[in-house]
Amino acid sequence: MPTEKATFAGGCFWCMVKPFDELPGIDSVVSGYIGGKTENPTYEEVCSGLTGHTEAVQITFNPEIFPYEKLLNVYWQQIDPTDAFGQFYDRGISYQPAIYYHNEYQHYLAQDSKEKLQLSGQFQKPIVVKIIPATNFYHAEEYHQKYYKKNPEHYHAYSEGSGRASFIRKHWSDGNDR
Repeated sequence: MPTEKATFAGGCFWCMVKPFDELPGIDSVVSGYIGGKTENPTYEEVCSGLTGHTEAVQITFNPEIFPYEKLLNVYWQQIDPTDAFGQFYDRGISYQPAIYYHNEYQHYLAQDSKEKLQLSGQFQKPIVVKIIPATNFYHAEEYHQKYYKKNPEHYHAYSEGSGRASFIRKHWSDGNDR
């Protein structure tokens, strides 16, 4: 079966790679930028907020081994879906959460999962994550790729210090529930 792509924005891409990286059926998880107007932007340009890009991860996966629905479940459990203006410590357009769909079936599944999360009562505020068509995805610089492996101490300190880890512990019994 051919692989597919899934693209998720959930704040700092450093924290979005690890939850997906070693799941069965995942071929790759790449940190990068999506949704802006500048071709091949740099990290500094994206962080300025002037390019319109969002930090995201693009996942290449085998849907027969790990279906898109399961990727969505993992995604929801990595973010605060009620915060449209960034994630945890990171604020602004480059950190806003979004699901970028690559085909109409992904669009349907993403909308359905968002609705189910809203109806679950898990969160008192509305689920505000945007679900929008995927556009050009630009790979981030190499030092950002698999940051959790290259800099495990800093990654852990950042995940804790940003508030992400405690949010996940508070709202999900297992932050990587599949």
